[in-house]
Amino acid sequence: MASGTSGTSSSETAQSTDMAPSSAEKWGFPLIELYRLAFTFYKRNSGKAIHLSYEDNLKLIAFKQQAALGPFNTSRAPALGVLDVIGRDRQQHWQLLGEITREQAMEGFVDLLDTMCSAFRPYIEAVRQDRDETLRKELRLMEEKKEARERQENAQQELLEEGYKEELQRRQLQDALNKQTYQQFKLYAEKQFPGNPEQQAVLIHQLQREHYHQYMQQLHLQNQNQNQNQNTEDKGHQEAEHVPGNNNNSSTDLPNAMEGLKLGEVETQQHQQLAEQQDGHVEQTLEGVGQEQHGEEEYDDYVMICPAKIWTRPDIEQFKTEVSAGDGDGVITIGHGDTVTVRVPTNMNGKCIFWEFATDSYDIGFGIYFEWAKPVTNEVTVHVSDSDEDEDCVDEDYLSTTEDLESGSLSQERGAVNNPTAAPKAPISIIVPIYRRECYNEVYVGSHSYPGEGVYLLKFDNSYSIWRNKTLYYRVYYER
Repeated sequence: MASGTSGTSSSETAQSTDMAPSSAEKWGFPLIELYRLAFTFYKRNSGKAIHLSYEDNLKLIAFKQQAALGPFNTSRAPALGVLDVIGRDRQQHWQLLGEITREQAMEGFVDLLDTMCSAFRPYIEAVRQDRDETLRKELRLMEEKKEARERQENAQQELLEEGYKEELQRRQLQDALNKQTYQQFKLYAEKQFPGNPEQQAVLIHQLQREHYHQYMQQLHLQNQNQNQNQNTEDKGHQEAEHVPGNNNNSSTDLPNAMEGLKLGEVETQQHQQLAEQQDGHVEQTLEGVGQEQHGEEEYDDYVMICPAKIWTRPDIEQFKTEVSAGDGDGVITIGHGDTVTVRVPTNMNGKCIFWEFATDSYDIGFGIYFEWAKPVTNEVTVHVSDSDEDEDCVDEDYLSTTEDLESGSLSQERGAVNNPTAAPKAPISIIVPIYRRECYNEVYVGSHSYPGEGVYLLKFDNSYSIWRNKTLYYRVYYER
């Protein structure tokens, strides 16, 4: 009877949880998580930190079985031995819980353990505080990451907007300069290439670009001199104004350049001088190109170059075997950071040049130029240099385009600056711009019809490689 009375009391306690706030609300945990914490606490401390009576243990075990298996069912209950008194008592307490739900059984287990053990509530409070602190740290970390991401996005957006503004200013400046100089350059181009609109457009584009570079360079020098004079006069300043070193891309020069073009709005002595210097730049540009084109009349038509034909074929292993077994310097090791230039003079009996090349394992940069100079030898020569020593390359502005533009004026200007007494270099035209070729999978083959008398420059560029040397297999020959 005592057992039945206590079982009824346990059932009433479990059922009364429907009228009271749920354990999840009282303890601040989801019910399942709270029950797991309570059961773990009971298993770890039963018989150690806490000492419960036999009857109390039976009640807790009954709630545990109801939460795990649901209401008592004889078919699911484990078989009992004849002398298994403890098992029989557990089944009786489980059966007395009746049809309460698993959730109610979990709440009954938690509430009963809290009533019987005074150390249980402080344990749950400590776990909750630790959980809340962990959540606060995670939230704070997430907020910091979000703020950092927003700052990064804002910085990138500012850089994009700044770059867009600079590019817009640069284009506006170029358009303004082109409008002012177009008629002069057009008249000059019509005289140089009468009846050839395409070649006139190429020459006008070249003159406008060169004029823009000269204009920006002069403007930058003016700003630099003004800053130096200001720093000399104002010795109290602890820090001098920084002047960018890039003549063509200085962001501080662009607004000044745009102001320098608004001569009708601002009539100052500085802007008048700038306008005079701009006119001088136009004359210098025309004079430089005029000297280049009229200085050597035998190459008046060297700008007209037909494009090269390039294709590939798959027999790379056979090709490398043939080149290795042949005579001459068909196999070259190109060091890291080096550029190899193969100079192939035109043959008086030929009309077309052919080339073939491949590498082992890695790609190589390849391009072809044509030097408008009478060959001094009929021999094919190989020249190795690093990227800084390679003086035969044309200006980078021309490397970024596939147009066949001559660069003799730039080469002559550079030679005149470095050595005023040196003879001007022969002009060079781009046939195939340099870019990297995956010639370790296929043989790269090409041909080009002679544009005139001169020297082909086959350039194999490994300057972009910091560590690797490249093994090059190549053949070059001409067609009669």
